[in-house]
Amino acid sequence: MTKRVFLAGLLGGIAMYVWTALAHMVLPLGEAGIKEIPNEPAVLSAMRSSFGDSPGLYLFPGMGLGPDATSQQKQAAMQQYSQKLAANPSGIVMYNPPGMQALASRQFIAEFVKELIESLLAVMLLAQTRLASFTSRLGFMVVVGVLAAIGTDVSYWNWYGFPLAYTAAYITTEIVGFVCVGLVATAMVKPATVC
Repeated sequence: MTKRVFLAGLLGGIAMYVWTALAHMVLPLGEAGIKEIPNEPAVLSAMRSSFGDSPGLYLFPGMGLGPDATSQQKQAAMQQYSQKLAANPSGIVMYNPPGMQALASRQFIAEFVKELIESLLAVMLLAQTRLASFTSRLGFMVVVGVLAAIGTDVSYWNWYGFPLAYTAAYITTEIVGFVCVGLVATAMVKPATVC
């Protein structure tokens, strides 16, 4: 990786980070599709007594299987699961026991590192292309952003029922982040030469 590619990736990562911070803290994109729990004190009390100090991602209703279930037991539970879904509410809960910090510095650092890595990888890919025009190079970065955004967000909407507004907001945030990277990278990184 050349210094220019690294610098473009670094500056692109900073641009993406600034954009996502604005999207979540200033614009309504970070709150799209998210609601507060009605009767929250009762629900939090039930969660605390049920989950205790066991953080995790919980799916409900569960299949009623233990951690060492056989494939035959899993098959039998799967056959009953559609009936269970029809008769009960369903969803997922990301549970953390009491003691989390709001907006901890480690979260901001982890987010920046993630976006820096995304930016560096995208810029490295762009540097390998022979796309010459500004529009085609920026378009390439948009496609990379679309790939990154739909890779998980659409699956969460499809399989777990994430709200469409949430899904659309997060896809938009991700794609615009890659547009930010693309604007920096297309200005700084030249097309690969033909060998």
